[in-house]
Amino acid sequence: MGVLNMLALQILSISSLILTVASQTVRLAGDSTMAVGGGGSGTQGWGVFLSQFLTIPVVNDAIGGESARSFSDQGLFTSLVNSAQKGDYVIIEFGHNDGSAGAVDNGKQDAVGDGFNITSIVTAANGTQILIHSFAFYIENAVAALLQKGAIPIISSQTPDNIWANGAIAAPNRFVTYAQSIGTRRNITYVDHYAYTASAFDALGQTQTTTFYPIDHLHTSAAGALVVAEAFVRGLLCSNNSLKTKINSAGQSVPGGCL
Repeated sequence: MGVLNMLALQILSISSLILTVASQTVRLAGDSTMAVGGGGSGTQGWGVFLSQFLTIPVVNDAIGGESARSFSDQGLFTSLVNSAQKGDYVIIEFGHNDGSAGAVDNGKQDAVGDGFNITSIVTAANGTQILIHSFAFYIENAVAALLQKGAIPIISSQTPDNIWANGAIAAPNRFVTYAQSIGTRRNITYVDHYAYTASAFDALGQTQTTTFYPIDHLHTSAAGALVVAEAFVRGLLCSNNSLKTKINSAGQSVPGGCL
């Protein structure tokens, strides 16, 4: 190969890298606690405020009422993967709608257990028997597809409810543990959003925190969503993920320390 051809290939490679970096996007997959409009009635999801702390754009694909399973079954993960480009970051946060539904399946519950190869048989409203999989199964399949495209998935644990015990936000449920296990198994960044948000709420106190929950113990006001977004940024700053290099000066100044 001639010198000019080699030089042209090098320039093309560098141009491609610059284009990838310049067009990087953060994409969000989650439920109402992350989504635009939150749970309605004046509430808001924390994903709405994330862009003000980053130097690259954010696309919020979170949808209220979704679980890891329903996001998968409805093809929403597939759509997100198809839209994602090489170098994009994808933050995945579920758990609030993934719990056991009882005698009749609700289309959202996952098979109980901390692992990938866990299944259960549930009964639909029409009496049909349905095979469902674990929280990890649905999320790790999406993670694998994203990695194959060259995207950078980040696993985030669900946010806390406004439930207190002995003067502090109550201990996390099993889906926080499940999210952490996924990060470990897949060797990808895990942000303990639950712990960082709980730390922020504990510092503010129960009285102030309760003002962030105007309709129930799950959905935050815009002011509360901002605190939750700041908590995620703090967790990201304390990680080794390259997305933290895209945090702007406002993000660098969010309150709190590493846990």
